[in-house]
Amino acid sequence: MSDTTAEIVLFDGFDELDAIGPFEVLENAAEAGGDLETRLVTLEGDTDEDGLVTASHGLRVEPEGTLGRPDLLIVPGGGWTTPGGVRAVVEDGALPDAVGECYENGATVASVCTGAMILSHAGLLEGRPAATHHVAVDDLEAAAATVVDERVVDDGDVLSAGGVTSGIDLALWLVEREFGEEIASDVSELMVHERRGAVFTSSSD
Repeated sequence: MSDTTAEIVLFDGFDELDAIGPFEVLENAAEAGGDLETRLVTLEGDTDEDGLVTASHGLRVEPEGTLGRPDLLIVPGGGWTTPGGVRAVVEDGALPDAVGECYENGATVASVCTGAMILSHAGLLEGRPAATHHVAVDDLEAAAATVVDERVVDDGDVLSAGGVTSGIDLALWLVEREFGEEIASDVSELMVHERRGAVFTSSSD
């Protein structure tokens, strides 16, 4: 894949590491030679009066723009058993609809942690293998996904990662898949991140 545009979509209550971990991996991959541009984005109208989005632990982030038509879309998690975060986003419906539209336009879509519930409500996980945080496993199974107890699950054009830190593993796997082992290894070494274990793929079962 060349000239790849990656977007990480933010919303109030997103988990900081779910988004910033993959962002740093992808930015480092670009510096290491990957033909990749990464942006933090939000839906139009989803920032406060200062143009910021507030994450689950209070970090305030200024998105670089609104969700476009990326080649790769990463959806963080953050909250499912609480009223805000992913729970509020799913109940609102706008972000799941936008994620589904990106997928229909040809984007590869990946989730981190409870972001899988957004993908599920976008209609992307029915009958497909997926990972999520343990607090959302029962709900994801109820939505007809096949939950896999792995850090990273690759089902081709839809990927998912199980917990907060696994977003880094997910991003490193995407770098390896799209730009090669050498660039992924360079990024892993730079970030002093012990490489993840085997990735569950559709051919793994």
